[in-house]
Amino acid sequence: MPTNPLFHPVSDAVRAPNLHDQIQLALAIADSHVLKSLLENCIPALAQGHSIRTISTQVGVPTGYQQTADGIVHFEVVYCKLAPPGEVERLFKSNSRTQESRELARLTQHESEMQMLGKNLSLSLTVSLLVEAGFRPEQIEEILHLPFDAWHKSWWYTIDEMGNFTLPFLRQIRTLRYPDGTFTLQYKDLFEQDKPNCFISLTEKVLVLIKPDTQGFGETLKQINYQREALGVTQALLICSVLSDLEAQGFINQGISVYPAIELVLPTQSDCIHCGRKECGMNGVLDSPVALCYGFLPESEFV
Repeated sequence: MPTNPLFHPVSDAVRAPNLHDQIQLALAIADSHVLKSLLENCIPALAQGHSIRTISTQVGVPTGYQQTADGIVHFEVVYCKLAPPGEVERLFKSNSRTQESRELARLTQHESEMQMLGKNLSLSLTVSLLVEAGFRPEQIEEILHLPFDAWHKSWWYTIDEMGNFTLPFLRQIRTLRYPDGTFTLQYKDLFEQDKPNCFISLTEKVLVLIKPDTQGFGETLKQINYQREALGVTQALLICSVLSDLEAQGFINQGISVYPAIELVLPTQSDCIHCGRKECGMNGVLDSPVALCYGFLPESEFV
């Protein structure tokens, strides 16, 4: 691992008192920007911020034997998204029908097994599911009224190795209608190489451990592995203010991402009357309900 200055020890002068509690508080507040930063800027990254759909936390999670994990971050990652109309077709459009056919065959050379999107759904739930997927009203109308043996075809993207939506695949959706007014939606994917792993997104979770400065590598690794097994969590994220390059490499090789505590924006006790941020709506308010703030800056320090 290359030298990373972010992991240089933080001096006592700038280290906030009880850093562990402050970080746990930040996790409990569950500000989406802070949580996405944790997942996106840790080394190695656990997710791309633009692909995270929802995110939440649990703090102080019991693991047995009167022990608790500092936190668990739950997040939903988008792996597939509907392509804009006509966009993929333009990628392989050619004056030669033979060339177009070859390109289409290349992009759809493999076929997945049939998947169940929803079974015996009400009309409202069916429409809601299709709207959530990004289908336009006319597409939804077409899907709802498909003949029994017909398929609705649409182009989608899945993510590449860099986490960007660049890999097109063809998705076919079939609708089964029942006399009681319910619907069943099924789909299968035609793709070039890697099979899409979900319809839109998957829910994942990562164990978070805040490392005390005095705790050694072996003890920290043992604690993480115990908590991963106890909670059934594979991914782990270590937040620390003091870490050598060798220790960082060791944790990474054990499947643990690391994040420098100095990069974590923590809330501070606010005083709206004496805050220098005049653009804030709470600035100067005597009975402000804001107790903790990410942007508090005393007037004496405002430039």
